[in-house]
Amino acid sequence: MSLSRRSRTGIVVLAGGLALAACGGVGSKNATSQGGGSAALTTMGFGLPDEIATTRVDAFKKAHPEVKLTINQGQFDEQAFLSSVASGDPPDVVYLSRDIIGTYAARGAIQPLDDCVARQNIPMSDFYPAAQQQVKLGGRWYGVPEFYTSIILLVNDKAAKEAGVDPGSIDTSDWDGLAALAKKMNKVSGGKIQRFGFYPKLPEFLPLWAKANGADLLSPDGKTAHLDDPRVVEALDYANGLLKDQGGWTRLKAFTDTFDYFGDKNPITEDQIGMMLTEQFLVTSMAGTSPDAEITVLPFKDRQGNPVNYAGGNAWVIPKGAKHPDVACQWIKTMTSADTWIAAAKARAAKRAQEGKAYPGTFTANAKADQAIFSQVVKPGGHRPYDEATRTILAVQDKGFVVPQSGAASEFRTAWLDAATRVMQGRQDARAALAQAQQEATRAIQAAG
Repeated sequence: MSLSRRSRTGIVVLAGGLALAACGGVGSKNATSQGGGSAALTTMGFGLPDEIATTRVDAFKKAHPEVKLTINQGQFDEQAFLSSVASGDPPDVVYLSRDIIGTYAARGAIQPLDDCVARQNIPMSDFYPAAQQQVKLGGRWYGVPEFYTSIILLVNDKAAKEAGVDPGSIDTSDWDGLAALAKKMNKVSGGKIQRFGFYPKLPEFLPLWAKANGADLLSPDGKTAHLDDPRVVEALDYANGLLKDQGGWTRLKAFTDTFDYFGDKNPITEDQIGMMLTEQFLVTSMAGTSPDAEITVLPFKDRQGNPVNYAGGNAWVIPKGAKHPDVACQWIKTMTSADTWIAAAKARAAKRAQEGKAYPGTFTANAKADQAIFSQVVKPGGHRPYDEATRTILAVQDKGFVVPQSGAASEFRTAWLDAATRVMQGRQDARAALAQAQQEATRAIQAAG
């Protein structure tokens, strides 16, 4: 959320052409340099946290030993990125969230990749349709997708059984029943939350709640905001009502700020959450940290009972002014190819097998890679919850939708995130907040052209 809020000031920096000398060394600050030779490549927004990353980087190094590779480990920093572009000294390739690519494309901060795709024969049709949609603007490619995140319902079996419910029977299409179950799972003692019954993941998942209620936040062409659609208002009001009925956002935030989502004392194993909407990577992480967890993973369903999945993930882009765009294109092809993903999945599977832990799989944006990974690499591991989770996640991947790409993607995202936050904080009701957001979004879209 903070990234989106920073975008408004960052874009002004780019549009004004302000060259900040302090940001000129994006390629060398806190970098890891490898290789040698006359060619070079500098990355931004990417790290080497595990074998999924290192296996693919090693594949690039093996294929291109002449390239001096400089990896700036860490999250994407929008201010540093835009300043580096404005100063004429950007990194060669950048790893960032797909949902904001449109803003950078419309303002010329990143290059179209049509020539790169054609020259390197990158098979864009191999990627899931939702991922393709996020990296295209005005009929041109501006990024190549990497991971693919799906939203699922993660259930704490203990909490469900205490509420008298079979975890596998929970139905998110029944909003009245879902609200009643959330109250049953919720535990408050001495004014403090002990277990939050159902975490609806506002404000981030507002598009999912709207879609479940039959509405899209933005028109398919990215030109018309629908934030004040009564169905969006109803969805936000309902999801916020879940928060209020369980103690309110202020108490929940204080509670969730203590969570260690990716450790062995995560909120599910610690019985701090009854059920929650989450990206599937929390489940794959738990397979490593909490292999014996009693969980159930279910698809999120719309009010008609159909699975619906708010898809996302990152992509590789090439900034305007990159000094080594050809090498960057070679990097992008290697990092996202089916063969490279399969090799990375095999490395992860081998490590998990050695540790005696489940491997639910690596979920990529490359459908061809996924087909091979889940038919050749991932095998039932005897950990029933994770074996079943893999099947559920695979089943919802082709149900993915995204907020359509727009030249004002970042500003549009900020408008609806801020609106939902104001509602959660009690500063506005859903109708007023979304009416304000509609005006903000419309101005941003019109300004983007």
